[in-house]
Amino acid sequence: MFTGIVECMGTVQAYVEQDITESGGNGVSLTIKDAESILGDCHLGDSIAVNGTCLTVTEFDRDSFKVGISQETLKKTNLGSLKAGDKVNLERAISGDVRFGGHMVQGHVDTVAKIIKREVESNSIIFTFQLRDTEFINYIVHKGFICIDGTSLTVIDVNYADATFKIMMVAYTQSKVIMPSKAIGDLVNIEVDVTGKLIAKQVEVTLENQLNNDNIDSPLKKYIDRIIDQKLANIK
Repeated sequence: MFTGIVECMGTVQAYVEQDITESGGNGVSLTIKDAESILGDCHLGDSIAVNGTCLTVTEFDRDSFKVGISQETLKKTNLGSLKAGDKVNLERAISGDVRFGGHMVQGHVDTVAKIIKREVESNSIIFTFQLRDTEFINYIVHKGFICIDGTSLTVIDVNYADATFKIMMVAYTQSKVIMPSKAIGDLVNIEVDVTGKLIAKQVEVTLENQLNNDNIDSPLKKYIDRIIDQKLANIK
């Protein structure tokens, strides 16, 4: 679990496609340097979010660490486009004594979004994004949380018709994360607020159970019956 508060920006040292049996995971390994500030308490097997993607440390030294990336992760995220020299957002998994400054982030990227607009407003930047997988727009709400490349941000506008949304990034945050260096057309990793997904699933399961329940006292069936009775009364 993470908070979406980026601890430092690392630099991709190596991105290597390799045999599945080698250290580093299913086909691809990623080595990231300039990470000394988060490696002081590192252990093999620890989780570090790289651009918001929870990955497992397979090797590390004082300044750098190595992770493996599965093919499924490459399909869901923008990590496949990384190359040596690229900057990435880094955050360690939270411990029990961490202040929760962002929001609950799993490090399980849902999809990617394209930057389609950026506007300067005073010392802030307003970014507009369009989702690749449009169904996830249903979990994005005005003033709700969203995690973009591992950064916890607040949604300031949503357009459900074209699956776009906006965030505003203040000057302080701009200096701590990679997004200001990205151009229009670049992809970012998106993790929607898990709370919305849990609520949506609970509502879906509850409705299905009521529809499939033969109990005539089901609240949903009573509501449907009331609507039908009203419609029939209007016809008469």
